[in-house]
Amino acid sequence: MERKIKYVPPAEDIDVVIQAADPDTQDYLVTIRETMARVGEVNRLAWDDVSLSGRWVVLYTRKKKGGHRTPRKIPMTDELFEVLNRRSARREGQPWVFWHRCWSRKQGGWVAGPYLDRKSLMRKLCRRAGVRPFGFHALRHSGASIMERNNVPIGSIQRILGHENRTTTEIYLHSIGQAEREAMAVFERARRRCSQLCAANSHTNPQRDSIR
Repeated sequence: MERKIKYVPPAEDIDVVIQAADPDTQDYLVTIRETMARVGEVNRLAWDDVSLSGRWVVLYTRKKKGGHRTPRKIPMTDELFEVLNRRSARREGQPWVFWHRCWSRKQGGWVAGPYLDRKSLMRKLCRRAGVRPFGFHALRHSGASIMERNNVPIGSIQRILGHENRTTTEIYLHSIGQAEREAMAVFERARRRCSQLCAANSHTNPQRDSIR
């Protein structure tokens, strides 16, 4: 099956989409962007997994279906610290960093709980911001690409993304890296030298053209 390169939005498009959201959703999207977490990991993020003094969060991902969740510790950026520090002051006794109230038929009333999914959110925000549509996962791809372009070792990117295999991380890093740019520059210089040499030989050996 042919694998297509996924669309990775430019950083400025991500910023305008975040600005188009309400304040609570802005915090939610900034947390995804600054941790490069999966949506489910942020939905499950609890205050017990946040250390404001240590400036890190713990994210949990399930490597295999039916398996145990594996934790990884992510250092906070300054912007993430500001978001979580502000939200911590008004957590309203809830254990989750991001939560909402929804109607429960089973309990016959409104209940508080973490988000399960927010599938339509990004589509609406991209339309409002007037940018090409992208989803939550694009924020992970964007963050990984930015780190790669700034020479972060692939092993560090792999651990931050929570990938078990290096190959999975490499799929994310489909931007053109410096090594590829340098390789193409070598090719271009060599090709030009060859063309120039061939042209020079043609001028010094006019019989060659007559033979053709």
